[in-house]
Amino acid sequence: MTIVDTRIPDPKKFISGATGDWEIIVGMEVHAQVLSEAKLFSGASTTFGAGPNENVSLVDAAMPGMLPVINEECVRQAVRTGIGLKAKINNRSVFDRKNYFYPDLPQGYQISQFQQPIVGEGIVKVSVGPDSKGEFEEIEVGIERLHLEQDAGKSMHDQHPTMSYVDLNRSGVALMEIVSKPDIRSAEEARAYLTKLRTLLRYLGTCDGNMDQGSMRADVNVSVRRPGGEFGMRCEIKNVNSIRFVGQAVETEARRQIALIEDGGTVEQETRLFDPAKGETRSMRTKEDAHDYRYFPDPDLLPLEFDDAFVAALGEKLPELPDDKRARLIAGGLSAYDASILVSEKAIADFFEQVAEGRDAKQAANWVINDLLGALNKNGLSIDQTPVSAAQMGAVLDLIREGVISGKIAKDLFEIVWTEGGDPRELVESRGLKQVTDTGAIEKAVDEVIAANPDKVEQARAKPTLAGWFVGQVMRATGGKANPQAVNDLVKARLGLD
Repeated sequence: MTIVDTRIPDPKKFISGATGDWEIIVGMEVHAQVLSEAKLFSGASTTFGAGPNENVSLVDAAMPGMLPVINEECVRQAVRTGIGLKAKINNRSVFDRKNYFYPDLPQGYQISQFQQPIVGEGIVKVSVGPDSKGEFEEIEVGIERLHLEQDAGKSMHDQHPTMSYVDLNRSGVALMEIVSKPDIRSAEEARAYLTKLRTLLRYLGTCDGNMDQGSMRADVNVSVRRPGGEFGMRCEIKNVNSIRFVGQAVETEARRQIALIEDGGTVEQETRLFDPAKGETRSMRTKEDAHDYRYFPDPDLLPLEFDDAFVAALGEKLPELPDDKRARLIAGGLSAYDASILVSEKAIADFFEQVAEGRDAKQAANWVINDLLGALNKNGLSIDQTPVSAAQMGAVLDLIREGVISGKIAKDLFEIVWTEGGDPRELVESRGLKQVTDTGAIEKAVDEVIAANPDKVEQARAKPTLAGWFVGQVMRATGGKANPQAVNDLVKARLGLD
């Protein structure tokens, strides 16, 4: 197969070596466990966290005479993902046996797809950034294919001093292997691509994307070349299990290859492992080619065939995907930066939509991004762990809109709800947090501040921007409860700055 390079080299992404600049070329093979209650070819449960070998059927254990039966829901999930990737759905695909031996592969082969996968070429639009100016770079990463295959089990080498144990709970779980084209040109792009792919799968509901649980893993193919030159020999970094580690692995392996070539060595095609603790990649084994696996059609499974109506019906039921949601939010008045943050995770987008319903979208976005996400990041929490619900945050915004509380009081109210919980309206009443709107009380406070600072009065009349100092003093004197706009208007009137 001839690989056509369509990207123009970008000097900003080059790596400087001892003999000149180098360009990184990255492609990924992402293994995403299909969200399904049963495995790909058996009825065994896919529940995570079960005891060792609890979720194992006779098929998964490769007992003699046991035959695989395709799980139709896994097929649907693969097709949904293909549609989400804007990829070609193949109405006919074939399951093959990929032959290799490993202790956690009971059959001695893996049922996969080789020459005729269920999904063909597609595309993922990726936003890289933001940069120092808050701007994003938009790139496109081509998808070569998506095929279905069964996962292997898990070998555990730390349970016994002289023996290794095998847990087959994962054996037979459906995997979608999503193979990208070599369109990625930096560690940052690699992280952005994997982040976007995980987001897309979560929106579709076809994979939970929990890399810490092993339900999504990345094999990262890295090579280097002189800018715009021929592709170099690639090495595969196997089973990288976090987005951060993917970026580190790309950078580390690229620099290793550059140093090797510049010292007169040759990059060998091989599979390597990334050690994040040592910040290095190390050789695992010589990289196999397709013929080493002796692929042949699985004799126990008929070709998988479905019609266009099957695909169309699935496409009609897809949820709004992140690119479409982002475009809608931007059209609704949000900045590209804010929209990108809000759609980055489905749970964040859902939370924002609830807060913004019937309210000012820009104000809702500011509160969700700056206050809620800021507090979550500070406390090391995810959106699913937020102590402030969408209903509570919406109530805070309603109180601001109604003039019951000021923006400053709203910040204090948010802190109370965050730490103690409760209904925002009831908290405002019980704790006396209503802002002062009584003109007489505000006038009294303004007059007292002006009377106590005659020198500042003359300075403010000479330099009107100093009126803000008086506003701040009045707000402090009223405990932050005075209506800020009313205070501002009265200060200007008293100073003769209208």
